[in-house]
Amino acid sequence: MNGGTETLLRLVPMGLCVSALVIMLKNSQSSDYGSISYSDLGAFRYLVHANGICAGYSLLSAIIIAMPRPSTMSRAWTFFFLDQVLTYVILAAGAVSAEVLFLAYKGDAAITWSEACGSFGGFCRKATASVAITLAAVAFYAVLSLISSYKLFSRFDTPVPIPPPSCTGKGIEAPNNF
Repeated sequence: MNGGTETLLRLVPMGLCVSALVIMLKNSQSSDYGSISYSDLGAFRYLVHANGICAGYSLLSAIIIAMPRPSTMSRAWTFFFLDQVLTYVILAAGAVSAEVLFLAYKGDAAITWSEACGSFGGFCRKATASVAITLAAVAFYAVLSLISSYKLFSRFDTPVPIPPPSCTGKGIEAPNNF
């Protein structure tokens, strides 16, 4: 894969994360039953923070990929590790926010938690849009994780195992299979 394609694949989730972040940041509503804002729910605060972190990482990694440099093992491992971590960070944010939205739409009769989207429909629609955009970003991060793992494991040999020390007790030596 050439640098231009990967750079673009890293910039798209940045745009998605910024969009999801802005929609959620501006998400608040007042009604006869009170008012609600994204900051009232921990899952949505996490979604905003995760989207901000992932947008920053996407920009930084796109800049680094765009610079022509030879691929080194440490660079490949760094991208592999960070792509994996941020994929799971944004996936967790999307999943926990989707669960909160599910409860807001459906409620939970077992614990007498009524649905809230009947009273705060605009808030729920914006939150749904933000979560959907976040999940689209998750798909891009999953593709980036696959690309970085392919680049790492196809270009570099596996580490050479260190042979075990030979046993010296009782005249028995371990076979050297390496």
